[in-house]
Amino acid sequence: MPKSYSVDLRERVLKYLEKNQNREAASLLFQVGVATIYRWISRKKEKGNVEPLRRPYVYKKIDDQKLIEYIEKNPDHFLSEIGKHFNLTTQAIFYALKRLKITRKKSSRSIKKEMKKKEQVL
Repeated sequence: MPKSYSVDLRERVLKYLEKNQNREAASLLFQVGVATIYRWISRKKEKGNVEPLRRPYVYKKIDDQKLIEYIEKNPDHFLSEIGKHFNLTTQAIFYALKRLKITRKKSSRSIKKEMKKKEQVL
């Protein structure tokens, strides 16, 4: 999805159009499509500003609070087990936990291996 034009550019185009009514010239000067300029003009009339439209809510597949409660009750479950409980994929659970900044339990086998390496060095 392309990025929206800055508010500063939108306002400069509209100020230019207050002095010069030629929309095609403004289009060439600012390298913006004529249809885009028409949309900015109509948005300025309707809403009073030329701010880009934003989505108010991002859809989430899982309720964060329910996931946190489940992790507290079952801290030793694998991501696949959590995914089966919520009917989601392992990746969806991984990204939800990452978004919530919850780290998963590390394998004690790898920790023991690292400790042995450190003992041998000393």
